[in-house]
This record gives sequence, structure tokens and C-alpha cells, in this order.
Amino acid sequence: MIKSELVQKIADKNPHLYHRDVERIVNRILDEVIAALRDGSRVELRGFGAFSVKSREGRLGRNPRTGEAVDVVPKRVPFFKTGKELRVRMNSKAG
Repeated sequence: MIKSELVQKIADKNPHLYHRDVERIVNRILDEVIAALRDGSRVELRGFGAFSVKSREGRLGRNPRTGEAVDVVPKRVPFFKTGKELRVRMNSKAG
């Protein structure tokens, strides 16, 4: 599912809300998650999962095409860990 499909599903289930308002709400939520991660905070959505940031150290990598050594700079990457309720609901037989 892509963001526009998510917005459409929410708008369809909430006909009292304008589509543009649903889109603004979804964008605002995502912006807040991104801002929190940028600041190094952890974002937990109970029953769904938690977003956090992991740091990766710089290293010497290889270009797969040429085999040439390449310096990979240190970076921060987002990490998502599913919540128990999400795992249970995904694996339940009832759908």
C-alpha cells in the first residue's frame, strides 16, 4: 500500500472528513515521526510497533560492478520493530 491508498481508505471510512483534510492529517503524522527520529527520539505506536534510529559506522565497501574499494560514510538509518499485537493479528487465521 502506498500513502495515497492509505489516505483514500481512511477518507472512504470517514465520509464526514474531506479528502484533503485526511491527506493533511496523514502527512502531519508522518512529518512528526520523521522529526522525532531526526532528533534521535524513539516513536512507539502501541500495538503496531516502534521506530528508532540506529547508527552505522563508516566502513570500506566494494563496488559490486567493478570490485573497486569504496569508502562508505557513517550514517543513521531508521529501524522498525513490530509490536506484539501486530504480529498476532498478521498471523491469525481470521481475516
